[in-house]
Amino acid sequence: MDHAQLAKDIVRYVGGEENIISLVHCTTRLRFKLKNADLADKSLVSKLTGVIKVKIIAGQFQIVIGTEVNDVYREIMKLTQLENTIKKHNSDEGKVSLFNEAIDIISGIFTPLLGAMAGAGILKGLLIVAVSLGVLTEVDGTYIILHAAADSLFYFLPIHLAYTAARKFGADPHVAVAIAGALFYPDIINAYNQEVHLSFLGIPVALMKYATSVIPIILAIYVTSKLESVLNKVYPKTIKKFFTPLTLIAIMVPLTLLIFGPIGNTASEWLGIGYSFIYESSALVAGVLLGSSWQILVIFGLHWGLVPVALNNLSQFGQDTFTAMITPAIFAQAGAALGVWLKTKSRKIKSIAAPAAIAGLFGVTEPAIYGITLRFKKPFIIGCVAGAIGGAIVGVSGAGSKSVGVPGITTLPIFFGEGFMLFLFGVIISFLLAMIGTYLLGFQEHIENEKGKEIDEGFKSESKKIDDSIVLSPLTGAVISLKDVKDDVFSSEAIGPGVAIVPINGDLHAPFTGSVTSVFPTNHGIGLTSDAGIKVLIHIGIDTVQLDGKFFDMKVHYGERVEQGQLLGTFDLEAITKEGYDITSPVVITNSHQYLDVISGDDENIAAGDRLLTVITQL
Repeated sequence: MDHAQLAKDIVRYVGGEENIISLVHCTTRLRFKLKNADLADKSLVSKLTGVIKVKIIAGQFQIVIGTEVNDVYREIMKLTQLENTIKKHNSDEGKVSLFNEAIDIISGIFTPLLGAMAGAGILKGLLIVAVSLGVLTEVDGTYIILHAAADSLFYFLPIHLAYTAARKFGADPHVAVAIAGALFYPDIINAYNQEVHLSFLGIPVALMKYATSVIPIILAIYVTSKLESVLNKVYPKTIKKFFTPLTLIAIMVPLTLLIFGPIGNTASEWLGIGYSFIYESSALVAGVLLGSSWQILVIFGLHWGLVPVALNNLSQFGQDTFTAMITPAIFAQAGAALGVWLKTKSRKIKSIAAPAAIAGLFGVTEPAIYGITLRFKKPFIIGCVAGAIGGAIVGVSGAGSKSVGVPGITTLPIFFGEGFMLFLFGVIISFLLAMIGTYLLGFQEHIENEKGKEIDEGFKSESKKIDDSIVLSPLTGAVISLKDVKDDVFSSEAIGPGVAIVPINGDLHAPFTGSVTSVFPTNHGIGLTSDAGIKVLIHIGIDTVQLDGKFFDMKVHYGERVEQGQLLGTFDLEAITKEGYDITSPVVITNSHQYLDVISGDDENIAAGDRLLTVITQL
């Protein structure tokens, strides 16, 4: 492939450099944002040598190149004066409904904060326990300092949300923070506390408390992003750098105090009233519904849409019963995974079930769901039933969290207070019921087939009886079809055939002996070529390019020789999951056209080093 010529042709056919707003790339594709999409000729770009597919998605003109995308990208940057701007919008595949778009916006705003919220929440919970046990008092200097550390994120939550919302909506984050900061300015706070009547240009201002609020600042920053886009087009280049922020701050701070604050706080009150009506009508029923359905929502990614409910409850009532009622559902899936570990005789399944159960106890249930319970179906159902029972108990207990946190062993202190012992009983019961129920009722193991122990021992004990080449699994986890991957470039096999793995740990191993032919700048993808000539692309997670290398540590470099089983790199599975990213990792053969066929095994769960793909060479 002539990368320079391809770069030149692509720029010409997308309407020229002047039609390009920004360009970024992920592991396989170039992602253009164009001023006028009608100027881009999709048909001509599709016919270029080296282009696999062209897609127009969510306002982006995407060109699928494959493993050589980075080389083409570099040539385009050499050819043009384009700057490698920071991508500010999520690049979802396909058209999305208003509901899905709302879920995406909510997750994009809140998930970057979850890690910090969990840490601060745990500290806040520990302080509550310390005061209750008499270890500290609220007037101790130690308590005052640690409480300030734990509570500052929640008190100044609108400022944090302003930053994440600005990145999601494409606004200037620093302007957004300035707008949010004005809500906490001492003069504004004093006017509120002293009930001073303020007016702006003769219009009365309804002052209110913005600490821990959610909706007002999100509304304000959304409007800010739209206004900023207009101002950048109106102001000349020579002055817009200064006059756009000036105009935004001067307009949006008064508008937030006059309009978005009252509207947002009213919406928050209505949300709180609606939740209270449901909870107070029957806490038991609410617990059953949440306990049984929460993990189903997790599967479809819909759980992110309910994060504002928990935050709003804390803001309106000082505690959140919603988070308490979903906690048994999380522990139940961990218990079901542990039940599978106790029941199965397969060492391979045990090697996956044990770490999946441990991850579940710490609040990360995706490995347990995708790797064990959902694959065997019955354990997942048992877990949902156990979660419903535990949720009912917790609902009746009246327990609630005093802070935000991902439910797990480390965050249990945030629930300390009224109803805590009954809450703890509900959580333990859900865990034990799921574990014992799975063990007693059993499940159908599809893993063991006619090859029996030969499969379970892995490829190392298998004789090579046909002229083929073997690709071992680079990851440990659940194997799924590429068709089930939520990225149609992979699911359509445009890059090549293969499978996807939902990993249960963060170790990436070499699937064969060969060389590293590409390592992507964000370290979430790697290309390898075996000594036999097989080219493999391993892509950790979906859309994880947006993490910009965070949580990934690649230990090998381009051109380096690697041995079968060698540790290529590591990634923080728990952190990536908590950021809201799908951890499903495609493993594909990118030069499959050179072979007769690529055959995947029947294993639904696999350990690193086991036989994953068989490449049938041409005769």
